[in-house]
Amino acid sequence: MPTLSVHRIGMAHPGDVAALAALFDAGVVAPQAVRAVIGKTEGNGGLNDFTRGYFTQSLMALLAERSGEPAASLAARIPCVLSGGTEGALSPHAMVFSVGQGSGARGLALGTAFSAPTPPEEIGTGAQIAAVAETLRAAMHDAGIARAADVGLVQVKAPATTPPGADPRVVMARSRAAAALGVAVALGEVAAEAARAEALLRDVSLFSPRASISSGIEVACNEVIVLGEADGWADGIALGVAPMADLLDLPGVVAAFRAAGLAADPCVPEAERHRILGVIAKGEPSRDGLIRGHRHTMLGDTDLDPQRHLRGALGALVAAVAGDGCVFVSGGAEHQGPPGGGLVAVLAAKR
Repeated sequence: MPTLSVHRIGMAHPGDVAALAALFDAGVVAPQAVRAVIGKTEGNGGLNDFTRGYFTQSLMALLAERSGEPAASLAARIPCVLSGGTEGALSPHAMVFSVGQGSGARGLALGTAFSAPTPPEEIGTGAQIAAVAETLRAAMHDAGIARAADVGLVQVKAPATTPPGADPRVVMARSRAAAALGVAVALGEVAAEAARAEALLRDVSLFSPRASISSGIEVACNEVIVLGEADGWADGIALGVAPMADLLDLPGVVAAFRAAGLAADPCVPEAERHRILGVIAKGEPSRDGLIRGHRHTMLGDTDLDPQRHLRGALGALVAAVAGDGCVFVSGGAEHQGPPGGGLVAVLAAKR
């Protein structure tokens, strides 16, 4: 029976995979067992952020060296979902998901799948929505997750190839939005007939509370990672997911940690922090320019991109609860959780 393991590794620079190499050397993780990576790099988070591709290249080179499998083959089957930007209290890091042999009747499962390459003209269209929905179903099958209700979190890295003259921020946003609605369709949260290209970035009532989407030019297709309960997996990791109503929603953040079995009140006690295996948060600046009735300036700052404001603010809130800056905080939560809010997901070792 399979068992899922998650290890967080720090980065001294965007191409640093020495901590993972040390896990291989110590026999803690087998190179052949690595199934997915989710991480934060210290770039600007934009379309021209080279740090995501740099880390992916370094990761695949290490895996190729240790496993004997060509790097191109590894990159075609191991999702490497990276979000750039570690503003404020955030720390560059990666979560390495590996699958080995264990024993158990039912536990947290991981599945992965890749869509066909997405041409630039299909980004942010109904074709991408349908492709992500189909790919998520394939990932659920890979994990053995039988029902949509058993899915806890879906992490997607979506392509953002920009046609000449297009605004890269709009392309990235539409790609995230399409991927999020694809997740919502596959999980039965939004009807397929409602999830049309015309609804992207407009009908904010359509969203998935279990989707976390990043987009970037370093991928050519939609890479999907799904986590959920499935028969035959060892029961050693808890996953807690909760929505945030807005960027000040401390109770929402705390709820995710508590759902993972951690005694957050509001912060996780120091004695329990070692159980935290990974934290993922999505958020966005509210489009009406207000947070609880007061004006924010994130959308109008011509010096700093709104998503950098977002990551700094949300990162501080989530990291304070976790007691650790190694949290994956990603901006651009289009159709991912309540409008102006987002979600928090926590992976924790069970007692």
